[in-house]
Amino acid sequence: MIQNKVISIYAEMTPNPMAMKFVADKMLVPEGVQFEFLKREEASPSPLAQKLYELPFVKGIFISSNFITILKNEKAMWDEVVFDVRDYIKEYLETGGKVWNTISTASGEKTTETTTMEAIRAAQVGHTEPTNDTENKIIEALEEYVKPAVENDGGVILFRSFKEGVVTLQLSGSCSGCPSSSQTLKSAVEQLLTRIVPEVKEVQQEMV
Repeated sequence: MIQNKVISIYAEMTPNPMAMKFVADKMLVPEGVQFEFLKREEASPSPLAQKLYELPFVKGIFISSNFITILKNEKAMWDEVVFDVRDYIKEYLETGGKVWNTISTASGEKTTETTTMEAIRAAQVGHTEPTNDTENKIIEALEEYVKPAVENDGGVILFRSFKEGVVTLQLSGSCSGCPSSSQTLKSAVEQLLTRIVPEVKEVQQEMV
């Protein structure tokens, strides 16, 4: 009899009181890949996200590397549901639940399953493709100096555009709707970018 692997899941609070980060002891998506579902109908590429949306208080889902950030609505308090959600995710993964829909590929007697590239491209969130050296420098600064701290809080900041000295960034994951995000954007991130990239004069948030 084959036993399912035991998976460890623990919860971490984030600066956003509406968001909770759930961390697994295994990679959930490939390194550097991140996905966000802000509506239940968007979650079709991910059976895990669809399963989480069965919970009545789930408002949004962000998945990156080995963690899931869940945004909740007003129907529940985290201290009432956090352990149930943790066990919900743990049981789902331990019983073979899929993070992403897969396709089977047969080669001789061997069959392998891979995540469909169409599903990845449809759900993945990332930086807007840079068009010049300044935009490359902005993205490099975000990746090196901002990304680790923001991911630690269960979120992500993405480059969207640069025009006439103004950088527009998108906040996702726990950063989405966080009361302190705008302040952090205007203080820490703006100061960092204006110091590292002289062409940057201001940072603003993209409203989605």
